[in-house]
Amino acid sequence: MVEHAYTNSLVNEKSPYLLQHAHNPVNWYPWGDEPFKIAKEKNLPVLVSIGYATCHWCHVMERESFEDPVLAAVLSENFVSIKVDREERPDVDSIYMQAVQALGQQGGWPLNVFLTPDGIPFYGGTYFPPERRYNLPSFLDVLQFLTNTWKNEQDKIDKQTQNVMAYIRQTSLREQSSAESDDLSFEGEDKAVELFERHYDSLNHGFQFQQQNKFPPSMGLSLLLRQYHRTGHRNSLTMTENTLKAMKFGGIYDQIGGGLSRYSTDYKWLVPHFEKMLYDNALFTTALIETYQVTGKKEFADFANDLLHYIDRDMTSAEGAFFSAEDADSEGVEGKFYVWTQEEVEQILGRKTASAAIPYYNITQAGNYEGKNILNITREAKIVAKEVGMPETDFKAEVKIARDKLLEVRSRRIRPLLDDKVLTSWNALMISAMAKTGRVLDDADRIQKSARAMEFLLSRLRTPEGKILRRYRDGEARYDGYLYDYTGTATACLDLYEATYEPHYIQTARELMQRVEDKFHSDNGTFHETASDGEELLVRQISGYDGVEPSGNSNAALAFLRLSAYLAEPALALKAEKIFLNFNEELMEYGLNSAFMLQALHLYLGGLKEVAVVGKKNDPATQELLKTLRQGFYPNAVFAFAYEDEIENASIPLLKDRKLVNGKATAYVCKQGTCLAPVHSVEELVKLLSYE
Repeated sequence: MVEHAYTNSLVNEKSPYLLQHAHNPVNWYPWGDEPFKIAKEKNLPVLVSIGYATCHWCHVMERESFEDPVLAAVLSENFVSIKVDREERPDVDSIYMQAVQALGQQGGWPLNVFLTPDGIPFYGGTYFPPERRYNLPSFLDVLQFLTNTWKNEQDKIDKQTQNVMAYIRQTSLREQSSAESDDLSFEGEDKAVELFERHYDSLNHGFQFQQQNKFPPSMGLSLLLRQYHRTGHRNSLTMTENTLKAMKFGGIYDQIGGGLSRYSTDYKWLVPHFEKMLYDNALFTTALIETYQVTGKKEFADFANDLLHYIDRDMTSAEGAFFSAEDADSEGVEGKFYVWTQEEVEQILGRKTASAAIPYYNITQAGNYEGKNILNITREAKIVAKEVGMPETDFKAEVKIARDKLLEVRSRRIRPLLDDKVLTSWNALMISAMAKTGRVLDDADRIQKSARAMEFLLSRLRTPEGKILRRYRDGEARYDGYLYDYTGTATACLDLYEATYEPHYIQTARELMQRVEDKFHSDNGTFHETASDGEELLVRQISGYDGVEPSGNSNAALAFLRLSAYLAEPALALKAEKIFLNFNEELMEYGLNSAFMLQALHLYLGGLKEVAVVGKKNDPATQELLKTLRQGFYPNAVFAFAYEDEIENASIPLLKDRKLVNGKATAYVCKQGTCLAPVHSVEELVKLLSYE
């Protein structure tokens, strides 16, 4: 058993991030009432330090500052210190991130915020170095300055807290929108596409905004596909295809083991920040499989499968749920697990295989990252095969051998930390991606894996009373679920229904959205991030911002729309409409920040089509109709299916009273309360599903 010089209260937590700090000399507390009570009794300010397990700069600050006994003593004497895992408590993180931005600082992690004993922020920042550098004060300087200010200049503290709280309260309010349903249009979608075009990097692909880093724009790419499908605007599809391929072949994608890293630190998608997040990979998979639907190009289906093999191998628990992330660092070095020297590769592969792999993966003696190589692909296999004088088929076989051998050798290296907690909304995103991929590719095993993960969520992270919990780890489910946990799970249930046609998924989605209505509603028709019976923080926030994952309000709009069609409840569509109206200004002016909500609005504006198919077992005509629905890209429709002997007991109103016409497999298409004549052929069905 390892002996530790220090142990603090975090040792009893489950979060991998909190446990990383359990043996710091800092007397950390987990978030809760106790540290604030102590701060009041001793009249001390509170440090809330927020991060997550795979955060590189969080590790750096821990090594430099939180493991320093001198700094720890300063903290223990003058502050009460709290550690928060932002992935477990996004509500706490969001409020204090907003506070730091109100103080004129750039947000990020680690997030270090200083509060009064009542939890009100008065100072904050992100990474503070141990000595003054990067134009930043040292952490010790900050602590000494704040200690002096707290003891001698309380008037300054009071003024600052009043200003910050006024800002937080103001930004958390959403007044009733004056927009009306006629104001909702595709204009916001088209403006977003114009912005994507303006910022498109035609050389390296993807989009160049202010920052040097390039983040995967997967939700935006899915929006571009919808705009292309509606308008035929060719550039939307071109940007999508090129960007997906640039990411898949770049260093941001793990060419040996699969999986997408968090972002690229350069414009070329070459040098990643090596951590891998579940949500990025889920959204990337969705964009890939939707691009396959639109184009029919097999490479995009292959890309999606490659990524999901990584999820199966490295990111899936024994019970079928999905882990959260993999760290960038191993042995204290960022990227060490992933990079290679040319000599290593030659020794592992042998002459013949190396002669194919080295030019294909752009491996050089000098390397492209600190003397080593991040594998990346810049030329098609057929081109490199010609260069090395090898038949293309043989060349591809050698590359596959190389990949398998390198993966086997790499698996013996010391791995980056796996953040093995299960987060509800992130799992929901991957369930949706897997269910769609399985449906489109007719992959029953993939669908089964998505269904197994959903069963885990509903059995381990849902209470008997119907409350969703946020996090599961090491046998413990904890923390009240947030809006996107409920709405994301509801959307995933609907995606699973369209993959399985099992009606209990629709019933579950409706139950989840009923709880959203009961516990998260606001006066203007939008929804709070936290439940009314949850922990009371400084404010209850409302957001439509689609950041690293879809916002709770975006998913709520999508779920309400789809449920309105399945359940024949137009009132549910009006709930989605209220969300769109309240966020209409943001959607119209800068939809890049709300790419997922624009996808939901696309479904609404497209004149949501309700498709019900009734068929016969072992009937080729039935299978052809289903194949059309399952493989095609129809972002303005929902689908239901049952065999003729199941219709009488169908629990889904969209299927009620549907019958075979003339003994043939039949598709019924309805739109906005009007049902069209039933059809039997694929050609007729596709025509009815097209935009009018």
